[in-house]
Amino acid sequence: MHIACLDFEGVLVPEIWVGLAERTGVEALRATTREIPDYHELMTMRLRIMTERGLKFADILSAAEGLEPLPGAREFLDWLRTEYQVAIVSDTFYELALPLLRKLGYPMMLCHRLSVGADGALTGYRLRQPDPKRQSVRGFKSLQYKVVATGDSYNDVPMLQEADRSWFFCPPDNVVSDHPGIAVARSYAELKAAFTQAKRDLD
Repeated sequence: MHIACLDFEGVLVPEIWVGLAERTGVEALRATTREIPDYHELMTMRLRIMTERGLKFADILSAAEGLEPLPGAREFLDWLRTEYQVAIVSDTFYELALPLLRKLGYPMMLCHRLSVGADGALTGYRLRQPDPKRQSVRGFKSLQYKVVATGDSYNDVPMLQEADRSWFFCPPDNVVSDHPGIAVARSYAELKAAFTQAKRDLD
């Protein structure tokens, strides 16, 4: 049995926080796990900026609703689901992902939760579990799945290292140079070929 674990933002959809930066003109919100490896540091910064700028949950939800899947993502995902069980393993939040999951045909998603105050302000976040991407792969392996995985950022590295086969997908140069042992796919066509070969190898 085989399961494919995919990151969400950067692999199937654009970065939601970058979308918010573009809507609001707050350039600091463009930072992602491609630049800041420490997820807690990144989220602490984001929440602080949201508070300082008076931005609410409705603002970032609107940014998410205004995005579309990356070109070719829906077609790739539809193909992949005919070959593998598929789980999206992400450090995004259910509350923000839903509009985009709808556009992708509601694939399975494992991610986190936002805390929102009565006034609509973001007050915090709750991780699904510590080290969630690595633990997701370990959990699937404990169910006797062979796991293949792809992601684009520093926070995906634990998942990629734990999987039986893995690739970065269109990562920035700094992520590749810091992790030269992980293969790279630069298009959905390359990723499709890699997943196809991995399934043969793991049978």
